[in-house]
Amino acid sequence: MRRQLAIMKSMGVNAFRTSHNPPSPQIVQACEELGIVMMVEAFDCWHTGKTTYDYHRFFDDWCERDATEMVLAARNSPAVVLWSIGNEIPDSTSTAGLAMADRIIGAIKAADDSRPLVIGSDKYRSVPAKGSAADLMLAKLDGLGLNYNTAKSVDGLHAAYPHLFLFESESSSETSTRSTYQEPEHLNTGENHTPGRRATSSYDNNLSSWTMSGEYGHKKDRDRKWFAGQFLWSGIDYIGEPTPYNVFPVKASFFGAVDTAGFPKDMYHLFRSQWTSEPMVHLVPMSWNHEPGDTVEVWAYANVDTVELFLNGKSLGTRQFDTKTTTDGRTYLETTEATGDDRTITTGPYPGSYTSPNGSAGKLHLSWKVPYEPGELKAVASRGGKRVATDVLRTAGPAHAVRLAADRKSLAADGRSLVFVTAEVVDAHGVVLPDAEDLIAFDVKGGSLAGLDNGREESAERYQASTRTAFHGKALAIVRSGTAPGALKVTARAEGLRTGTVTVRTTHARDVALTPAPHFEADHPAPPNYPYADASYSGRPDTLPAAMLDGDAATGWSNAFAKSATALLPAFSGARGEDWVSVDWGGTGPSTGWKCRSRWTRRTLCPRR
Repeated sequence: MRRQLAIMKSMGVNAFRTSHNPPSPQIVQACEELGIVMMVEAFDCWHTGKTTYDYHRFFDDWCERDATEMVLAARNSPAVVLWSIGNEIPDSTSTAGLAMADRIIGAIKAADDSRPLVIGSDKYRSVPAKGSAADLMLAKLDGLGLNYNTAKSVDGLHAAYPHLFLFESESSSETSTRSTYQEPEHLNTGENHTPGRRATSSYDNNLSSWTMSGEYGHKKDRDRKWFAGQFLWSGIDYIGEPTPYNVFPVKASFFGAVDTAGFPKDMYHLFRSQWTSEPMVHLVPMSWNHEPGDTVEVWAYANVDTVELFLNGKSLGTRQFDTKTTTDGRTYLETTEATGDDRTITTGPYPGSYTSPNGSAGKLHLSWKVPYEPGELKAVASRGGKRVATDVLRTAGPAHAVRLAADRKSLAADGRSLVFVTAEVVDAHGVVLPDAEDLIAFDVKGGSLAGLDNGREESAERYQASTRTAFHGKALAIVRSGTAPGALKVTARAEGLRTGTVTVRTTHARDVALTPAPHFEADHPAPPNYPYADASYSGRPDTLPAAMLDGDAATGWSNAFAKSATALLPAFSGARGEDWVSVDWGGTGPSTGWKCRSRWTRRTLCPRR
C-alpha cells in the first residue's frame, strides 16, 4: 500500500480519494507521512443498490452510525480535507434521496463540522432544472465532484453554481496496456479480442463510451483556476471491472496509469509531465524493437519546451511546445494545432477540438514519424538552450539473462516486512526484451515469497506461486523477510537464460511474526486442449476459422471492430491486417494434424487432413 502511494506521488499526485469506502488507519498514516491530502468517502450506494448484495441492504439501519464512525476514525488527521457522502449514488437526484442525504450530512457534521462536504457524481452532465431534486441536493453541499464531464458541461455548471467548488472526482479512464501500441493516428482504437492478445493501446487512444483521453482531462483541469483538480480513475490497475474485456481470463481493469505490479505505463509519464517540475522527457513507444520497413510514430512527453530526437546519432529534428497563458495569467506548454478530441466544440478556430478559454488548441506531446532501423533512439530535452533531461531506447537482441533489482537495500527481520524485486529478461547488453514471456522461477533464502505479478490484465496465473511468466519482459516478486537477521537472497531462473540474484540485508527486530510463512508451488501453464486456437475458437467442429473474416462480431471470430460515438468523439470502425488466427489440431506430421493462419484480408479455410 505504501509502495503504491509512493509510486503515485512520484507521478505528481498530491491527493487521494478513498473510493468508495472509508480508509484503513494504515492508509491515513501513509498519506500523512507522504504529504498526500485525502478525500474520505462513504458509500457507493444508499437505499437503491447497484448489485444484489451491496450496502443498500444496510443503509436504512446503519448509514448514520457508519458515517459517524468514518469521521471519528479520521477527523484528527491533518491529511483529511474533504468528507464525501457517496459516489454515483442512484438516489442522489431523487426527492427521496434528499432526506437520505440529510441523515448522512447530519451525522458527519455532528462529528466534525470543520471540513467541506462533497459528493462524487455522474448525474450532472448538464445543469439541473431549478427546484429539481438534483438542484436542491447541491444546496446541501460545499462542493461537487464530477465524473467524466466534458469541459462544456463543467463551464455550464460553474456559471449556474458559482459558489460551489467543482472538481473531477473521476477523470480520464482511458484504457491501456503496458508496452502495447496501436494506431496513433486514430483517436479511439478498437480492441483485439484474440485470446492471449487482449490488450489496449498506450497511445492514450482507447476509450470507453463514458471516458476521455488523459490529455483532455489535463487540459480541462488546467484551464480553470476555479476548478479544484482531478482524481484520476484510476492511478493503478485493479482486480475487477475488467474493462474493456469482460471475459476470462481478463481479471483486471485497464484504467491505471500504472499496472498491478507497479510498473508505469506511458500514461504515468503524461501525468508526470503535467504534475511535476523536475525536468523529464519520456518516449512513446517505450521500446525500440519493430519490423523492418515500419514507420513508427514516436511521441515525447516532456515538461520542458524543446525536444530533439536522434536515431543512431543522427538528428531527426527538434520539436517545440508553444508557451501559452491561461485567461487568469498562468503559463503552460502545448502545441498549437487541431486535436479532433471534442466534438461538442462547434465554433471558433478549432471546431471539433478541445479549445481553451483563451481560444487556443493543441496537444501535450510532441511527435515524429520515424522510419525504423535498429539501434538507439534518444530524446534530448532542453530548456533555454541547456540540456536538462534525456530518454534512451535501444533495440534488444536475443534473451540472455534474468536481471533482478530490489527496491530497498535493507529491511527488518520481523517476518512481515516486504521488499519488491523486479525481474527483467535482458539481452547481453542489459536491454529489456519488450516481448519476452519467459517462465521465471523464484527462490528465496532468508525469507519467503509473499506473491508474484507481472502487470498483465489478461492472466489466470496465481499470485501465490513460485513461478510467473514475464510480461513485456518484466515480472515482480514480493518477498517477505525472515525472522533471523543476516541476508535475504532472491534467485530467479528461466530456461536457457543466465540466473539472476539479488541480496538484501535484514536487521534485528524485537517483534517478529510467529506464524510460519506459507510455501508456494510452481504454477506451470496448462497444456493446450486440442483443437487449439489463439483466437475465439470454440473447439466445436462446425466452427470455421474463416468466420473470423466475415466482419461480424457475433460469430466470435471477427477481428473487425466498431467503436460507438462518445460524448467527445465520433464513431469509428476498422480492422487490422496484422491480426491473424492460428488453429492447431495437435499433430506435427502431415497425416496427424494441420495448422493454418488466417488474415482478415482474405477468406481461408484450413480443413483437417
